[in-house]
Amino acid sequence: MTDKKGKHLFSITADDCEWSYSRGSGAGGQKRNKTSSAVHCKHKESGAIGYSQEGRSQSHNKQLAFKHMSETSTFKTWLRLRIARELGHEAEAEAYADKEVNSDRVCVEVHDEKGRWKEVDREYWQQEAACAEEKDTD
Repeated sequence: MTDKKGKHLFSITADDCEWSYSRGSGAGGQKRNKTSSAVHCKHKESGAIGYSQEGRSQSHNKQLAFKHMSETSTFKTWLRLRIARELGHEAEAEAYADKEVNSDRVCVEVHDEKGRWKEVDREYWQQEAACAEEKDTD
């Protein structure tokens, strides 16, 4: 990716991802059932995930899985923040991220003692996050 002056900012390659392979499911005959041509792609930094079992070849599915991963909203959000950091707008990116994390759209839930999901009080998890930040700075 290049900025307005044509400077290369960074590259995202297959080495930035974790790859796993499995056998595809559905129609496709013996080849599909016996070869690990389905591909899972997880971008390490963003956590974005892509999957493909569309083709019969592993290499083709690897390309498609990478493409699907790059089209996820998780990856696109990470990419926008990364570009902002690379261009020196990190403070703005952090402010945006803080605003989103603290918005009413974010809900943190944990399992209770009976295995049911229970919402954690917003003030509690914000205090926990602040304590974690203090530990990181020590």
